[in-house]
Amino acid sequence: MAAVLAVIEGAVRPDLQWPVATTLFTLALLPVLMWRRTRPLAAVAVMFASTSAFALAHTVAGIEPNALVSSFALLLVPYALFRWGSGRDRIVGAAVVGAGLLFSSSLSSDPIAETVAGVAFLGGACLIGALRRERVESRARRVDTIRAREREALARDLHDTVAHHVSAIVIRAQVAGADPSDTARVAESLRVIETEAQAVLADMRSLVRTLRAPADYAPTAGLEELARLADPGPPKVTVRIDAPEDLPSIVATTLFRIAQEGVTNARRHSRDATGVDVVITADAETARIVVRDDGGPARPDSGNGHGLQGMSERAALLGGDVDAGPDPAGGWTLRASLPLRGAA
Repeated sequence: MAAVLAVIEGAVRPDLQWPVATTLFTLALLPVLMWRRTRPLAAVAVMFASTSAFALAHTVAGIEPNALVSSFALLLVPYALFRWGSGRDRIVGAAVVGAGLLFSSSLSSDPIAETVAGVAFLGGACLIGALRRERVESRARRVDTIRAREREALARDLHDTVAHHVSAIVIRAQVAGADPSDTARVAESLRVIETEAQAVLADMRSLVRTLRAPADYAPTAGLEELARLADPGPPKVTVRIDAPEDLPSIVATTLFRIAQEGVTNARRHSRDATGVDVVITADAETARIVVRDDGGPARPDSGNGHGLQGMSERAALLGGDVDAGPDPAGGWTLRASLPLRGAA
């Protein structure tokens, strides 16, 4: 698009002393845009060396330096330097930009005005690139923090689950060892040990990441704690659970955490909500949760994106997914599904 505009501009502008040469120069310089992300410092060096040389050629010929308006697309080059360049590239590139700007401005009939305009345009492009870089990196840091917090919470839950099963295995092993001649007791103990060991392996397989847990552990929450989220309000919170009580503990805990976060978000961010409904269902393959409120949509600056990110991270670690948004019937609806295969 920039190349087409350059050709059209070069053909119609009457003030260009070298219309053909200026157009060809711009067309020859535009390809640096293709490698501005991979080699931003080299792109900046080529751009400013070329523009400085072209401005010098104008001066030698006794012509006021001029350029096409379409060449403003080349501002993407200094933008890319501060958006994707390394620390060293940005330092060296800033020196190249400054030197090129001062040299080209000195060749103009009004160097002060040219310098001010150059600082405004080039400095603005560099500033926007730096701000965009900081914004992206800041968001990445927030996501990493959320992910780490959710992994720690999952690790606490896993610790409590594994500790329970392993304790049962140890106790049964002690019972069997106390009187090896009692074959019935030994057989029963071995059966319990096998069952508990299978439960431990299932819970371990349900987490696909290596998680780190801090020293302090909180009790594992499940369907019983989920039912206690019911509250007369306002807003009134109703909970309906249509799922077996023997759901895998990791799944039950994740359902509780998602429900807890969903109810909290509805209370904090939904406008004029009078009720929040939490529904848990499960079949042989999948456990599902729906949290719906009847309030208005959350304000754009309500800041509930971190909670949704955390729920998504927690569900994704178990192979599930989370979806949230305005409901066509009104209010806000959060839906999540967690597979039971491999978690039971």
